[in-house]
Amino acid sequence: MRLVPIKSVKEGSVLAKNIYDGEGRVLLKEGAELKKPVLEKIEALHIYTLYINDKYSDVIIEDVIKPEIRQKSIKQIRDVFYKLENINSRKSDYKESEKEFQSIYYVASELIDEIVSKKNIMIGLVDIKSFDDYTYQHSVNVAVISLIIGIKLKFHKYELFDLCVGALLHDVGKVFISSEILNKEGELTEAERKIIEEHPKLGYDYLKGSYDVSVPARIVTLQHHERIGGQGYPEGREGERISILSKIVAVADVYDAMTSDRVYRKALPPNEVLEYIMANGGTQFDYKIVQAFSKVVIPYPEGTLIKLSNGDICVVVTVYSEMPLRPDVKVVYSDDKGKVDSIIELSKENSIVIVSIEHNAPEDDE
Repeated sequence: MRLVPIKSVKEGSVLAKNIYDGEGRVLLKEGAELKKPVLEKIEALHIYTLYINDKYSDVIIEDVIKPEIRQKSIKQIRDVFYKLENINSRKSDYKESEKEFQSIYYVASELIDEIVSKKNIMIGLVDIKSFDDYTYQHSVNVAVISLIIGIKLKFHKYELFDLCVGALLHDVGKVFISSEILNKEGELTEAERKIIEEHPKLGYDYLKGSYDVSVPARIVTLQHHERIGGQGYPEGREGERISILSKIVAVADVYDAMTSDRVYRKALPPNEVLEYIMANGGTQFDYKIVQAFSKVVIPYPEGTLIKLSNGDICVVVTVYSEMPLRPDVKVVYSDDKGKVDSIIELSKENSIVIVSIEHNAPEDDE
């Protein structure tokens, strides 16, 4: 399977992963034929990328957590955030939602148990997000990515719990920001940007006064937009004045946000986002965390169609954790017909680099 922008999905392609609604119900089951009316309905739901199966991508890309756990986690986060929004709009006693809020801990425990049980787990799947449920899907993804980084850094389980809870709640302050600003399609004004940048402090203050959330987890909500060089917000903290958990969530947050379609911009390819994070290691992001992240993320999962600097179109067949940008690839199209089906080991071919991810199969361009 491979991830393709919906505009590049060829009519008649086969859906490779289920599409869910906000309640975790299957909207369209894997194996469905993607005819034009179906594609139009999917796009109307603000879903802009799909996993498809074709002759170049028969590899099954497994999610790092079971689909049922992912969907249940998203629904629970969604329910909690909705509850907080309703309480805020009524100016009610925040204590009334503490029972529902306990589900955050259940989500964290289940995610940790699921991820810790796996060996050599890597981030190779970009989750398909719908516009309406983006915040909740993003919260779960950031928690999963953060946990994988934490495991790579050999965190103890109690540290992973604080990390996961902080990641799940990192954007809780957005329930106090108007949806008109959060979902604005055009460029934000300076005043609107300042309002958005209030969400870390709003979330931190809310949790501090309302729930028995641990201090390390609560600090994540405040500091996840801080940058080690002082470029972040809300306090412009630098270096060691930012907690280690916040530094991890900062990397996970940026990676998932930049690889996601939003109403105001399209997703960037995972390889470009990885390169951005690596380029800013030591200046914006903690270098040690970036090093760990670069060893657990797969920018070109098996089955990805890519273009090489020599002009060949290839499919990724083997990925190496220590060299994620240099996989083994099989040539599927080349000006030199004799090269088709041959394997190129990019780890040994220093003069050849991957220049782009190809969404249109070679025959689509003929």
